[in-house]
Amino acid sequence: MFRRATSTFLSRAAATRRFSTDVATPAADSAFVEAWKKVSPNLDPPKTPFEFLKPRPPVPTTLPTKLTVNFVLPYSSQLAAKEVDMVIVPATTGQMGVLPGHVPTIAELKPGVLSVHEGNDTTKYFVSSGFVFIHANSVADIIAVEAVPVDQIDASLVQKGLQEFTQKLNSASTDLEKAEAQIGVDVHSALNSALTG
Repeated sequence: MFRRATSTFLSRAAATRRFSTDVATPAADSAFVEAWKKVSPNLDPPKTPFEFLKPRPPVPTTLPTKLTVNFVLPYSSQLAAKEVDMVIVPATTGQMGVLPGHVPTIAELKPGVLSVHEGNDTTKYFVSSGFVFIHANSVADIIAVEAVPVDQIDASLVQKGLQEFTQKLNSASTDLEKAEAQIGVDVHSALNSALTG
């Protein structure tokens, strides 16, 4: 008895529940327009929220062989619709490998090395921060605040910067000075790890 009631309740709830990305049916929009014309016949009806929603991207039926990567900075695009084998991003939760068919995810980036693997070639970038958006259709959008290829980083300047920020951290007297110095130490430590690791 209880099982039948539960299954009946769940089937009714599933049949009537709409998801936010479902496209509205024309009947719902036409009903709204008719009601609007009765109230304000001289004004055009406003657009409903359903008119702004787009359907979800199609989920592939087979596992794709390549990952499409868009890697952008505020002032330039590093990679645009580049098909690669794998990307490893420095997420705040740890290093995250992204392969084709990865589950949709949003992750915050921390200072570290972003690796783009294409066949036997690996391109490494140092990113300061940002976000990665992984979509169900094997597209990864990487948005970084600042990025530079690892092979263009000067190791002597990194060591010098690390020493300067460590001294600033030790001599800081206010919370603001400590926070600024700690950020500098974290970034330069990550740069140093990128060069040595």
